[in-house]
Amino acid sequence: MGQSDGQSPGWMKWVLRAAGIYNVLWGAWVVLWPAHFWSLVDMQQPNYPFLWQCIGMIVGVYGVGYWCAATAPLRHWPVVLVGFLGKVFGPIGFLDAWLRLEILPARFGIMNIFNDLIWLVPFALILLAAWKHNRSSVAPSHST
Repeated sequence: MGQSDGQSPGWMKWVLRAAGIYNVLWGAWVVLWPAHFWSLVDMQQPNYPFLWQCIGMIVGVYGVGYWCAATAPLRHWPVVLVGFLGKVFGPIGFLDAWLRLEILPARFGIMNIFNDLIWLVPFALILLAAWKHNRSSVAPSHST
């Protein structure tokens, strides 16, 4: 996906690459062994494992996006934004299902720690840096 933007701090590249690898591995795990997670959290496997496998496929595809965005995080900020939103809304959905609907046990939320919460701050910092970069690189228009 093109060359680096040359202005992104190196940590951004490594965060996005780590997120990419993690997501691809997690997605592959869920697609290839859909019952394994459920046994780890001591829950009954869903009746339709292919839906869980679809979630794994989506997470894996996000991983490819993060890997590509790592080449130029300030330019590919929309990929980071989509991932960030998923990392915000995933835990919100879990909390709703756990607290209000009481359909998920707390142990299910362990997934949110590794899939979402640990990535929130670095993704937010990348988005903030991209916003500052893009705001400062846009020349003001002058009307004559």
